[in-house]
Amino acid sequence: MTDAHPAQDRPAHDRLLAALSERLGARHVRTDPAEIAPHVVESRGLYHGHALAVVAPGSTEEVAFAVRACGQARVPVVAQGGNTGLVGGGVPFGGIVLFLNRLDRLRAIDPLGASMTVEAGMILADVQAAADAAGMLFPLSWAAEGTARIGGGIATNAGGLAVLAYGNARDLVLGLEVVLADGRVWNGLKALRKNNAGYDLKHLFIGSEGTLGIITAATLKLFPKPLSTCVGFAGLPSARAALALFSRMRAGADRGLTAFEYIPRFGLEMVLRHGIGVRPPLAGPHAAYALIELSSPRPGADTRAEMEALLAEAIEAGLVEDAVIGASAAQDAALWRLRELLPEVQKAEGGSIKHDVSLPLSRLADFLEEAGAACEAAMPGLRPCPFGHFGDGNIHFNLTQPPGMDRAEFLGQWSRFNAIVHGIVERMDGSIAAEHGIGLIKRDELARTADPVGLDLMRRLKATLDPHDLLNPGKVVALSDDAPPALPL
Repeated sequence: MTDAHPAQDRPAHDRLLAALSERLGARHVRTDPAEIAPHVVESRGLYHGHALAVVAPGSTEEVAFAVRACGQARVPVVAQGGNTGLVGGGVPFGGIVLFLNRLDRLRAIDPLGASMTVEAGMILADVQAAADAAGMLFPLSWAAEGTARIGGGIATNAGGLAVLAYGNARDLVLGLEVVLADGRVWNGLKALRKNNAGYDLKHLFIGSEGTLGIITAATLKLFPKPLSTCVGFAGLPSARAALALFSRMRAGADRGLTAFEYIPRFGLEMVLRHGIGVRPPLAGPHAAYALIELSSPRPGADTRAEMEALLAEAIEAGLVEDAVIGASAAQDAALWRLRELLPEVQKAEGGSIKHDVSLPLSRLADFLEEAGAACEAAMPGLRPCPFGHFGDGNIHFNLTQPPGMDRAEFLGQWSRFNAIVHGIVERMDGSIAAEHGIGLIKRDELARTADPVGLDLMRRLKATLDPHDLLNPGKVVALSDDAPPALPL
């Protein structure tokens, strides 16, 4: 991997920066350490990198120029948007940070064709708002949507809160515009629902974390806006009851079930302890909770009546101990806030070792019971906090440090708990990376657990599309021995 500041390369680096400044404007080529600093730290502070400069192109053509110039100078390029990633994938270890926030335009929107074309630096919440203004829905949603950029979400194949009904980012992309490692631009922005003209190249870049090419624009799928929405919050005796409730809700509501989120008792206790402006949703505590959303685009649909009927049946069957249903949009939002605050409030309880895994639905309860018991046995006082998108099999299996334990000492056990949790995931035919990607933190785990033929194909693709290993080097798969260490500690 190319170091950012070896003395023998400084003349070449100076020439590169001069060329970039001439083409993009000096104010868009930032070399002041204070301006670089926010771009070389991962959002949780687990990784600290370094960079020669932060470059902010204003168009696809300028991105292509910058990538081509860096390629000629053999300087690495790390594309970055909102820098909200959770696996270290956007942290540079030398080279140029290509900051795409200026590529933030809505290029086109077609309500009849149910599509829109946006640039990669557009904030996710602004993409949602533009679709809403056109009377449509863009459903990709997660906690950082007010700062996250759509290009990063696509590059990591982000999931979020609406995957159950609408799918991951991959399922919402019709076409892409991508700058390749040699500076050429692939224009694949067709808004077609059917296109069998050769290999579907867009899927190479979705989820590749900027290692195969840099996404500069995307054509996205839109959907009819829900006309009726209802949110329920249920107290449950166990994770197994939550799985049974999900099965019952899915059978009863079919495609109207747009979210089913699992929260453990410890998770809700943290939210109520540290969240601002939140109140207990139910009268007493329960072993587990489910946040359920029903929605419908049909005029006259009554999702509240449907929710009441389904929850009443579940209470009678002994699956639900208590439940509340939002009576207004404000109450629905308050219930959602209990789930959305969960990643944030964990910080107040100390260090958290995080696992973003997915399991076959039929094994979810088995996994939660076995992994929880194994981790608690490995460290007395450890507090598991498994939560997430129960309906699509994605669990954020987070481990909160024992009270009073030194945070650094706890986080130093990351690889130990990886072995425990990921070993159980593998045995149950799951995945060690559900929606956050591989980045750095799971790169070596991928090399250990992936099918050997599949891993070889990944490396061959990387070497073919980026032969000099300049696009986000060391992430996802490592092609050189001097790649940055995977674990942050």
